Amino acid sequence: MSKRISCSLWIGSAMLFLVLSVGARPQTREVSSQRTFSPDSHDHLLLLYNTHTGERIDIVYRSGDAYIPDALAKLDFFLRDHRTSDVRHFDPRLYDILSDLTTSVGRPGVEIDIVCGYRTVSTNESLRVHTTGVAKNSLHIQAQAIDLRVPGIDTLKLRKAALALARGGVGYYPHSDFIHVDVGRVRQWCFDCPANLVASD
Repeated sequence: MSKRISCSLWIGSAMLFLVLSVGARPQTREVSSQRTFSPDSHDHLLLLYNTHTGERIDIVYRSGDAYIPDALAKLDFFLRDHRTSDVRHFDPRLYDILSDLTTSVGRPGVEIDIVCGYRTVSTNESLRVHTTGVAKNSLHIQAQAIDLRVPGIDTLKLRKAALALARGGVGYYPHSDFIHVDVGRVRQWCFDCPANLVASD
């Protein structure tokens, strides 16, 4: 019972946090664009925008080597399956990949558009039926993958930066203009890519 109460409390807190963020969206974008970022800071932050829910989160998720539980809970909710509202705990190493990606492309702390976070098995199967390029055993189901783009940054450049990190899988979807990153084994793929791009790999 205590675990259920605790879980309800952090989900409720996360919902309130995001409701306030959505309500203040125009102001948040303006303030965030003026934010200064210090690469020497011990705080690791993320600025994310959910392309499906319209929610935005600006949060310090790690201080030094320590992940912040409350921040991780808010991120878990933010990355929920937007079709079912189911929440699953994400591997926090994904957040380090996102943070390091923005630094790698010369835009530390820039806002990242989240195209897909967690997927339930049912959502993943529905996407497999109605779209292409969706794996049956996608790591999105395990909350170990994120699809993203960064406004103002060429997605091909973002892909190359993710490959250079060599932290896990990197997928490139040029027609949908996003990349996939995960914490699985190091590998890469390019979905429906031009032959010259595939050959260059």
